[in-house]
Amino acid sequence: MLTESGTMQTPEKTAPLIPSRSAALTLKLLGRRHGKKLILTLLLVVAENVVYLLYPLLAGFAINAIIAGNALHAVFYAAMVFTMWALGAARRSVDTRTFARIYAELAVPVIVAQRLDKQSASTVAARVALSREFVDFFEKHLPVLITSLASISGAAIMLLVIELQTGLACLAILLFFACFLPGFTRKNEALYTRLNNRLEREVAFVSAAPSSSLTRHYRVLAGLRIRLSDREAIGYLSIGTVTALLFASTIFVMSARGGQEAGHIYSVMTYMWMFAMSLDDAPQLLEKYSQLKDIGKRVNTGLV
Repeated sequence: MLTESGTMQTPEKTAPLIPSRSAALTLKLLGRRHGKKLILTLLLVVAENVVYLLYPLLAGFAINAIIAGNALHAVFYAAMVFTMWALGAARRSVDTRTFARIYAELAVPVIVAQRLDKQSASTVAARVALSREFVDFFEKHLPVLITSLASISGAAIMLLVIELQTGLACLAILLFFACFLPGFTRKNEALYTRLNNRLEREVAFVSAAPSSSLTRHYRVLAGLRIRLSDREAIGYLSIGTVTALLFASTIFVMSARGGQEAGHIYSVMTYMWMFAMSLDDAPQLLEKYSQLKDIGKRVNTGLV
């Protein structure tokens, strides 16, 4: 609303958050209501990850079989590749049908619940849009989370088996980043709280505020998004630096040892890439977690 001086009051203040609600509770209620649909999609994700985890090991066997001239053993690798793509195609087909229907069922109780809480029309519209993040969690972020955890843990275990020193180094990297996790997450949550406060008031804000206030509003939004993006970029750079050291040390160790089979070298390098690429997902997943946690405090989905 406008102040007596004709300027728009800051939209940082918003309707009180709902302390009895949380992202975890909302996700639990959604999971309970749509359990069968979600189990089917998640089973496909798990099956896809099992095949993906076996890929470097089987590829190493295939390379050694090719070098030995055993084409029949090597061709099983092609069957594994087809299985991976078939599972991926099935998951993508099921995903759209499942999550489009879940969101369609979620939107109405969200609107009704916000009306009962006597929220303004702009807040209701913003929170309906924000509620989509709960469905996106199951559709996009949970599969990525499962894939990342499976790849990180699976790659580390496989490396412990086939290249012990590299596997131990992977565990040390995980412990190193775990030390910074709480502080990184808290800062993200604070930034998302400020960002979502402004987004909730945006409809009312743009309908009445003068151009100077609108300019300041969108500059603040841009600044918050840039700060979040910068934090994600710092996370990527940190992971990239540590990963480069992991590759360098492993290459030196294997070179000094000598006499390595081509398939073994390929498997080790591929599992390291799997570990590194899964760690790369961590900054974005942490950002989504912070966003979802704030949304869970403010959006009453009306689920019981």
